[in-house]
Amino acid sequence: MPEKNSTSISEKTIKLNELVEWFDSDDFELEEALDKFAEAEKLASEIEADLLAMKNSITVVKKKFNEAE
Repeated sequence: MPEKNSTSISEKTIKLNELVEWFDSDDFELEEALDKFAEAEKLASEIEADLLAMKNSITVVKKKFNEAE
């Protein structure tokens, strides 16, 4: 399971969207692009891991609920 931290999936998604928007903005600078891309890639991986962990937790809860019936 991924390490828990204080940043929510929602907050990470907002930050990722801001990074993506930066690439289309007038502020885009080629010199910064690699760092911004690496940051976006890391956030996307974290979001994916967080969602997978959440899916696994939901699956466990559903299984327990179905067993209780």
